[in-house]
Amino acid sequence: MTAARPSLAVLAVVLHEGNVLLVRRLNEPDAGLWGFPGGHVERGETGLAAASRELVEETGVIATPVDYLMNLDILLPDASGGVAHHFFLAAVLCAYVGGAPQPQDDVSEVGWFPTAQILARALPMSADVDTVLAAALARG
Repeated sequence: MTAARPSLAVLAVVLHEGNVLLVRRLNEPDAGLWGFPGGHVERGETGLAAASRELVEETGVIATPVDYLMNLDILLPDASGGVAHHFFLAAVLCAYVGGAPQPQDDVSEVGWFPTAQILARALPMSADVDTVLAAALARG
């Protein structure tokens, strides 16, 4: 079934002490891959608020949304070469407040990883994780 409109979703990008918080996705798309916590934006919810909410729902970590980093269009093809799903992702830089990461909701694992390891793509990751991380690190 082809979605008529893109799905709006957010990614919560949290840096702390030289590390970045990532989750391993349980469900498609990207099941088994590491990426940023995140999910769909609810009707009437800002992207910044959604990033903070999704972060807590998936990891138990609390962070304050700071600003938008970048947007990504993720187009997943269907069997006939058309578009099965279109996700419009807003990456949100978040400032760590507290909480020990625990896998919740639709993730199987969660953890802090050295940023150098992620920039080197040393884990099986979703597309653009390294690009988004580089943008976050460039923000200082």
